[in-house]
Amino acid sequence: MANTQKTAIVTGASQGIGAGLVEAYLKRGYKVVANSRNITKTNPFPASPNLAIVAGDIGEPKTAANIVETAVSRFGRVDVLVNNAGIFIPKSFTDYTTQDFNSLVSIMLAGFLYVSQLSVKQMLTQKSGSIINISTSLVEQPIAGVNASVQIMVKGGLDAITRALAIEYARDGIRVNTVAAGVIDTPMHKPDTHKFLKGLNPVGRLGEVKEIADAVLYLTDATFTTGEILHVDGGVHAGKW
Repeated sequence: MANTQKTAIVTGASQGIGAGLVEAYLKRGYKVVANSRNITKTNPFPASPNLAIVAGDIGEPKTAANIVETAVSRFGRVDVLVNNAGIFIPKSFTDYTTQDFNSLVSIMLAGFLYVSQLSVKQMLTQKSGSIINISTSLVEQPIAGVNASVQIMVKGGLDAITRALAIEYARDGIRVNTVAAGVIDTPMHKPDTHKFLKGLNPVGRLGEVKEIADAVLYLTDATFTTGEILHVDGGVHAGKW
């Protein structure tokens, strides 16, 4: 049954997984605050009284404040935060630049930190809430030939803090989980790379946005699940194949 009272925040929401999550929560009757850097220019969503659009760099504290303030002022609460914003910079370890590192940290660590802190403060007043992070199965199972070590280092921070926050806030009714995704069919991956990418998991195909959305919705509803790293990766995390 749709729950018209709850509010979800989705970062990195203008396309791919983020856009799929916005649509999934709206279909469930949630109010949604959707963020990405240029979302007001590329807004793929029809106008809706249940949807608020907030543009801005998620790595900036002022953007995080604007997102959470919008959720509370327009919809009254924050029930779910999905930290989806991310970029992918695959390189050999020695080729990563300071700019690469700063971009990864800004979007995926600072972008997690500021909006999560403010969301938790609101969730504490409600005595309930759910934070779901989008990470990668490469954190636990690197793949030979897929060089992304600094990317993995940064994403690994999300996996670690998922467990730490799950313990810290368990008694406050706040759950924290992560979806460790494999290669998903999104605009991030050009069609001419798909044949190669399909070979990067035992199942032998790309994942679909809906499959990530289904996992996120499961974690949204799974009230006895916290600190979980849920792999949606075609079996990559199981080991060598």
